Amino acid sequence: MANNKAAEKRIRQTEARRIRNKYYHKTARNAVKALRNTQEKEAAEKLLPKVASMLDKLAKRNIIHKNKAANLKSSITLHVNSL
Repeated sequence: MANNKAAEKRIRQTEARRIRNKYYHKTARNAVKALRNTQEKEAAEKLLPKVASMLDKLAKRNIIHKNKAANLKSSITLHVNSL
Protein backbone atom coordinates (compact mmCIF):
# COMPACT_ATOMS: atom_id res chain seq x y z
CA MET A 1 0.00 0.00 0.00
CA ALA A 2 0.92 3.63 -0.31
CA ASN A 3 3.20 4.92 2.43
CA ASN A 4 2.84 8.66 1.85
CA LYS A 5 0.50 11.24 0.37
CA ALA A 6 2.39 11.47 -2.92
CA ALA A 7 2.06 7.72 -3.47
CA GLU A 8 -1.69 7.89 -2.75
CA LYS A 9 -2.06 10.72 -5.26
CA ARG A 10 -0.09 8.78 -7.86
CA ILE A 11 -2.46 5.82 -7.40
CA ARG A 12 -5.48 8.09 -7.95
CA GLN A 13 -3.93 9.67 -11.05
CA THR A 14 -2.98 6.32 -12.56
CA GLU A 15 -6.48 4.93 -12.07
CA ALA A 16 -8.09 8.00 -13.62
CA ARG A 17 -5.76 7.84 -16.64
CA ARG A 18 -6.36 4.10 -17.05
CA ILE A 19 -10.13 4.57 -17.17
CA ARG A 20 -9.85 7.52 -19.58
CA ASN A 21 -7.47 5.64 -21.90
CA LYS A 22 -9.71 2.58 -21.85
CA TYR A 23 -12.67 4.74 -22.91
CA TYR A 24 -10.75 6.37 -25.80
CA HIS A 25 -9.41 3.01 -27.00
CA LYS A 26 -12.86 1.39 -26.93
CA THR A 27 -14.42 4.35 -28.77
CA ALA A 28 -11.79 4.12 -31.51
CA ARG A 29 -12.28 0.35 -31.86
CA ASN A 30 -16.02 0.86 -32.27
CA ALA A 31 -15.42 3.57 -34.89
CA VAL A 32 -13.08 1.30 -36.88
CA LYS A 33 -15.62 -1.53 -36.65
CA ALA A 34 -18.41 0.78 -37.84
CA LEU A 35 -16.30 1.93 -40.78
CA ARG A 36 -15.46 -1.65 -41.77
CA ASN A 37 -19.14 -2.61 -41.67
CA THR A 38 -20.15 0.32 -43.87
CA GLN A 39 -21.17 -0.75 -47.37
CA GLU A 40 -21.87 2.70 -48.85
CA LYS A 41 -18.83 4.43 -50.32
CA GLU A 42 -20.06 7.99 -49.61
CA ALA A 43 -20.70 7.28 -45.94
CA ALA A 44 -17.35 5.50 -45.60
CA GLU A 45 -15.47 8.39 -47.24
CA LYS A 46 -17.12 10.80 -44.84
CA LEU A 47 -16.22 8.65 -41.83
CA LEU A 48 -12.62 7.89 -42.86
CA PRO A 49 -10.97 11.23 -41.86
CA LYS A 50 -12.63 11.16 -38.44
CA VAL A 51 -11.48 7.63 -37.69
CA ALA A 52 -7.96 8.29 -39.00
CA SER A 53 -7.73 11.39 -36.80
CA MET A 54 -8.92 9.38 -33.80
CA LEU A 55 -6.22 6.77 -34.40
CA ASP A 56 -3.52 9.45 -34.79
CA LYS A 57 -4.50 11.01 -31.47
CA LEU A 58 -4.37 7.65 -29.71
CA ALA A 59 -0.91 6.99 -31.12
CA LYS A 60 0.28 10.47 -30.13
CA ARG A 61 -0.82 9.87 -26.54
CA ASN A 62 0.74 6.37 -26.49
CA ILE A 63 -2.61 4.67 -25.93
CA ILE A 64 -1.90 2.50 -28.96
CA HIS A 65 1.41 1.94 -30.71
CA LYS A 66 2.16 4.19 -33.67
CA ASN A 67 2.67 1.22 -36.00
CA LYS A 68 -0.68 -0.24 -34.99
CA ALA A 69 -2.33 3.07 -35.79
CA ALA A 70 -0.59 3.16 -39.17
CA ASN A 71 -1.64 -0.43 -39.96
CA LEU A 72 -5.25 0.27 -39.00
CA LYS A 73 -5.34 3.46 -41.08
CA SER A 74 -3.89 1.58 -44.04
CA SER A 75 -6.40 -1.25 -43.81
CA ILE A 76 -9.45 1.00 -43.45
CA THR A 77 -8.25 3.17 -46.35
CA LEU A 78 -7.93 0.05 -48.52
CA HIS A 79 -11.44 -0.98 -47.46
CA VAL A 80 -12.90 2.41 -48.40
CA ASN A 81 -11.09 2.44 -51.74
CA SER A 82 -12.35 -1.03 -52.58
CA LEU A 83 -16.01 -0.05 -52.12
